[in-house]
Amino acid sequence: MTARIIDGKIIAAELRARVAGEVARVVREHGITPGLAVVLVGSDPASEIYVRSKHKQTQAAGMASFEHVLPVDVAQDDLLALIARLNRDPVVHGILVQLPLPKSVDTETIINAIDPAKDVDGLHPNNAGRLAGGFAALSPCTPLGCIILSKSVHASLQGMNAIVIGRSNLVGRPLVQLLLNENATVTIAHSRSRELAQLCARADLVYAAVGKPEMVRGDWIKPGATVIDVGINRLPGADGKTRLVGDVAFQEALNVAGAITPVPGVGQMTVACLLVNTLRAACAIHGLPKPGV
Repeated sequence: MTARIIDGKIIAAELRARVAGEVARVVREHGITPGLAVVLVGSDPASEIYVRSKHKQTQAAGMASFEHVLPVDVAQDDLLALIARLNRDPVVHGILVQLPLPKSVDTETIINAIDPAKDVDGLHPNNAGRLAGGFAALSPCTPLGCIILSKSVHASLQGMNAIVIGRSNLVGRPLVQLLLNENATVTIAHSRSRELAQLCARADLVYAAVGKPEMVRGDWIKPGATVIDVGINRLPGADGKTRLVGDVAFQEALNVAGAITPVPGVGQMTVACLLVNTLRAACAIHGLPKPGV
């Protein structure tokens, strides 16, 4: 048996098309164009590529895109002043500060300064707390993408055994809350969990977000399980070129799993879910009904 490949590119493209349709409707019926502001500090190449992709896809969905690129040595007060300005700006409905930030800036202070209603990364303590309490909140984009990918295989996740390997604020912790909201039974594990292979072997849904190359082996996977690999690790290849691997040993898992994401398989979903969050934020800020995405 070879696992079905979960094509994040196709699923993300379909989601972006649905967002674009809803954006057009909101513009037509209410005269409101959802706007996303992205703040990039410094010139990290990976972050630059990511921000360019966000800018292009925001515009393609019919939204307004605002980019703010600041020098790597920007004073924290200047960054906070920009966020305060974006918080007040009525054409900006979503604010995303690209992480990681330089060491000279306190990340927690910056995240806390963003208006929770515009926090499309879902990292503000208000949103994290609401999500943990089971209330409506803007959720982090990558976990949201993981849920959508899972539901492309299973109509409902109710009652399924899920394991989340990784406990970051960006992926692992919020993903646990979203799975609980779907009525899944969730185990949260990490690189220091004991008997991780046995824990994994019981799971119908495996989410690997631990940042360790090919840590999850094929013989850890329950036959027929759905595997969502969030990891992107760069390793030197035999030919001197860099090769991308996930947190799951893909070739091994391919022969055991029922469905699996390739590497990179979740990244496209992250940007698509950012558009979903911006649209939802715009509707909520203007007191409009929740959009149909």
